[in-house]
Amino acid sequence: MKYVSTRGGSPELEFEEVLLAGLASDGGLYVPAEWPQMSERKIKSLAGLTYSEVAFRVMRLYIGPSIADSDLRAMIDQAYSTFGHKAVVPLVQTGDNDWLLELFHGPTLAFKDVAMQILARLFDHVLEKRGRRITVVGATSGDTGSAAIEAFRGRDTTDIFIMHPKGRVSEVQRRQMTTVLDANVHNIAIEGSFDDCQALVKAMFNDHAFRDEVSLAGVNSINWGRVMAQIVYYFTSAVALGGPARPIAYSVPTGNFGDVFAGYAASRMGLPISRLLVATNVNDILARTLQTGRYEVGKVQPTISPSMDIQVSSNFERLVFDAYGQDGDSVRRLMQNLQQSGAFEIDHLRLEAMRLIFSAARVDENTTSETISRMLRETGELIDPHTAVGVAAARADRGDLGTPMVTLATAHPAKFPDAVARATGVHPTLPPRMLDLFEREERLDELPNDLAAVQAFIRQRARAIAA
Repeated sequence: MKYVSTRGGSPELEFEEVLLAGLASDGGLYVPAEWPQMSERKIKSLAGLTYSEVAFRVMRLYIGPSIADSDLRAMIDQAYSTFGHKAVVPLVQTGDNDWLLELFHGPTLAFKDVAMQILARLFDHVLEKRGRRITVVGATSGDTGSAAIEAFRGRDTTDIFIMHPKGRVSEVQRRQMTTVLDANVHNIAIEGSFDDCQALVKAMFNDHAFRDEVSLAGVNSINWGRVMAQIVYYFTSAVALGGPARPIAYSVPTGNFGDVFAGYAASRMGLPISRLLVATNVNDILARTLQTGRYEVGKVQPTISPSMDIQVSSNFERLVFDAYGQDGDSVRRLMQNLQQSGAFEIDHLRLEAMRLIFSAARVDENTTSETISRMLRETGELIDPHTAVGVAAARADRGDLGTPMVTLATAHPAKFPDAVARATGVHPTLPPRMLDLFEREERLDELPNDLAAVQAFIRQRARAIAA
């Protein structure tokens, strides 16, 4: 399996190199040079298999022969043994043909665990084999950071630095990061927005001297390994609901576009997906783009679904690359326009190609709260605000009632207790293993939105420099 950059200026790499690199040297994102295919017969054969076995069959297509089957199976089994539900990502029926896919049964109660738990083990395996140590730097709007920290904590091969926007994540999200006291974990509260944090990460990756100095690696959804792991649950859920004999529709609460792009990847592999509904909150750059063809960055508005408070959706570049026939020159020009003017235009034919599978809906704050309340009243299910955005979008743009509609339930309601309690009068409780979260010691550093300051902080603490 070979991977290419969306901007066409970096050499083709194999999986292990892509895993460690994260962002391509030309500023682009890695994608498969060709989409691996699963025949209808192979998809049917997934029925009745464990989640781990399906994960092995899907991921093997992207990883290639560099990791032995026995090692890959062991890593997958270890990763998903950390989940609190035997099905790993169970389906829950909420209507005649409506479903929630619960992705929050991992260690930090959010869908990011599904990818991060296996990603950390893949990193460890490759780094130990090569005798290397790396510095992981990431930005989080809430869930990525805690999932990454939980997955990489205590690992000798890795130092991890996670930036979050100061005061713009929930207290549960913050404490899940800042109460991890392992020596290789560093939490940084940046005085700015998530987009500021993400811009700092991109700037560090594009500073090639710094990148090499600290052996920089990324675990945000810019890393292909994250997207690869998320493809799996589209296959397990579709097969459970009758696929591939019938198509399935998905509503995906969307910020950085990685989770919904994983669904697109599954469809390119041969999984019959009738529609991918991009569900956004009032930070609706993706909804506006799919409706108008103009990708224009606005100002981030804080909401009760903070993990979606994003204006620059990095993974959208992967879809643009595919829509433009893997023409890196075209993508590079569009991204230059974005950098220079804060916007770019998608030509009509490419936009129509995207609309063959993607649609989008914007959900405001009142509707989000009302949906949390209505779901509890009508189904008995307590959902978090991000999931509520997905449910509301699916309700507004349901489409064919004969097609199963699966909404991705991306976080446990206890991660956002204030918003849930205001909407329902019910205060969601954390699982027993986390009941002392608010009593644990916190450790974090506050830094300005300044690249030099962040780089200096990392240089002083990254063990990869000494190595």
